[in-house]
Amino acid sequence: MDDYPLLNLFWTMLWFFLWIMWLFLLFKVITDIFRDHELHGWAKAGWLVLCILLPYIGVLIYVIARGKGMSQRDVKQAKETEAAFQSYIRKTAGTGGDGKGSSVDELARLADLKDKGAITNEEFERAKAKILS
Repeated sequence: MDDYPLLNLFWTMLWFFLWIMWLFLLFKVITDIFRDHELHGWAKAGWLVLCILLPYIGVLIYVIARGKGMSQRDVKQAKETEAAFQSYIRKTAGTGGDGKGSSVDELARLADLKDKGAITNEEFERAKAKILS
């Protein structure tokens, strides 16, 4: 251990950390390139070639040029995912307006969803009040 001082260890750890951060950013950029529906085939290919041939500079240029759009696409995808999840919850924990099942069955299904963590206590209480009314 005498031939590798503590300061060199910290320096190595810093570079390793920065390399891992860059890898995460590279994967984020590549995911964003394929997720963006405004970019057409040649533009996507161009960005990919830039990020692969000039990895550090290409990723940096992409983040500078299209960083705002990246965050907007992330927010849009999060909203779509949340809406799909809420739709699934409403469908799964529906009030049974089609005449199938009794209130007891619906309450049991709601309790099961709450126990699994699929719905919050607030959503459970609202659905329960709707079933019981």
